[in-house]
Amino acid sequence: MERENEKKYFNLIKQSAQDAPRAPGCYIMRGEDSGVIYVGKAKVLRKRLLSYFSGVKDVKTTALLRRARSIETIIVSNEYEALLLENTLIKQYSPKYNISLKDGKSYPVIRVTHEDFPRIFKTRVVIEDGSRYFGPYANVHAMDSLIEIIDKLFTLRKCKRLKKKSSPCMYYHIKRCKAPCAGKISVKEYGRLIERAERLLEGETDGLVIDLTKQMHECARKQNFEQAAYFRDCINAITESQASNSVVDFDPQGRDYIALSSSGLLTSFSVFMFRSGRLTGRELYSTRSAAEDAETLITFITSYYNESRQPAPRIILPADVFENIPEYLKNQMYAYFNNTFLESVIFCKAQTPQDSAVINMVALNAKEDLQRRLNERGKEPALLELKTVLSLPQKPSRIEGFDIAQLDGKHPVASLISFKDGRPDKKNYRLFKLKTVVGVVDDFAAMREAVRRRYSRLLKEKSPLPDLILVDGGIGQVNAAAEVLNELKINVPIAGLAKRDEEIYTAGSSVPIRLSRQSEALKTLQAVRDETHRFATTLNQKLRSKDLCFSVLESVEGIGKERAMRLIKTFSTLDALSLAEPEEIAEKCGLNLALAKHIRAACRLAVEDKQNEIERLKKLLN
Repeated sequence: MERENEKKYFNLIKQSAQDAPRAPGCYIMRGEDSGVIYVGKAKVLRKRLLSYFSGVKDVKTTALLRRARSIETIIVSNEYEALLLENTLIKQYSPKYNISLKDGKSYPVIRVTHEDFPRIFKTRVVIEDGSRYFGPYANVHAMDSLIEIIDKLFTLRKCKRLKKKSSPCMYYHIKRCKAPCAGKISVKEYGRLIERAERLLEGETDGLVIDLTKQMHECARKQNFEQAAYFRDCINAITESQASNSVVDFDPQGRDYIALSSSGLLTSFSVFMFRSGRLTGRELYSTRSAAEDAETLITFITSYYNESRQPAPRIILPADVFENIPEYLKNQMYAYFNNTFLESVIFCKAQTPQDSAVINMVALNAKEDLQRRLNERGKEPALLELKTVLSLPQKPSRIEGFDIAQLDGKHPVASLISFKDGRPDKKNYRLFKLKTVVGVVDDFAAMREAVRRRYSRLLKEKSPLPDLILVDGGIGQVNAAAEVLNELKINVPIAGLAKRDEEIYTAGSSVPIRLSRQSEALKTLQAVRDETHRFATTLNQKLRSKDLCFSVLESVEGIGKERAMRLIKTFSTLDALSLAEPEEIAEKCGLNLALAKHIRAACRLAVEDKQNEIERLKKLLN
């Protein structure tokens, strides 16, 4: 019996690993009594968790998997935040299988002392004496470099204890200290330097980075490479030290961050609790609601907080949701808290960069939980809704979508994609190089050709037909495709999705169907439409790039079709040719060096214009 239970839980946590997000974060393994037995971090959570179930396992991993009963994940913005969060969670829970990580150390911070002439230095000890702290910093090397930059830029005091002297020390004479000990600078002037240093530590680095970059290029131009390398290292240190940190700060006030994500009737809530400047907990809840997001959120908040769960002094919500809450609902919420808890609670939207970073992380976790629930439930409700909305004879298990991509009649292509049970079925994707509309712009004719080629072939092969055909466009595209289906005597429902207002058109009706933006049926059609657009545009751009490559190469005097073909075969793209050395081009393609230099120059000019052309193409295709 015990062996069967172990196998059952092993399969459950393996499924949790397979469903884990492809994002950086921390994972928490819980044991029999829901206690935390292990905390880990990962650059990609799914990849890390799946590694537990592959290859040969050591004794520790085997024991861990045998005792694990569930896995929770917390998504963060980057590896740096994952590292800090792991450190916080290990200290909070003291998990049994994290013994090797429990060294009692904390990550270092930068301290600005509370004095008339403050010092700035690295420390691991936080003292509540009015000093300001910045960090923590997981990258100690970057932090040390940042302190060094501040020291050189602002020349602050070096001595630990400030004693009045009649004459300054050596640091003053080598311009590394302002010598407040000898009265060489006033408290006010020194305070301005500290303010500038604190702005740098708070992340206001754009101006400084620009100045340092200019100095780096100037030194490189004068071939002073050692000094240029110093400025480069300064820029890298500033950039690395400003990595966002949403899991630890030095705000002692307790606050809760709440966000939600919804699709149709399904809604997931995520709550992050900060106490004493650290993320101390995360909870996920789910419900079904037909109300608007703002009303659903208020209902959740008043249900979540009760006598056994006291609210934090501040509750922070996503800005877009908070701004859409009607005043009467806000008043109801305040009345509930005043009557229930007899204390003032501040509700607000994210206002500081730190709050914005945290609420984004909270929203990401809610979105991931919602996606997990949608995956578990499958696409059945969306397909049944489509059947009702479009009055289909049966559930559209197989949907095929069409889109046309062309620019001024050049390289017209059509894409055909297939969705099976609401999900992409890529083995049944097809691309058509259109033949009847070369040199002309006629989307209706292009659609007729693509539909005719697809379904005349299916009829010839006696292959199954789809349950629904979706075209990208309005009533014109729908009627063009329906005309071909009538000629072929195929009775398959057809619809079009117009991008501007997301209206659905059906054959023979000029009145569109309008669905709620929350409709799962609409989201399914949007997914099909967007995939057809992506697939068609990819081939069109590929053909145009090849066409552009030939024209650029043949514009160089001395390069004809044969040599252009040889160059393309060897280097594949203009980008590769623009980056190659002339000697390499000459050697690999049997050309003289002068001609190779002309070829590279032409390719570099073309590459510079290439991005602008792609942007113009995207706008026209959209």
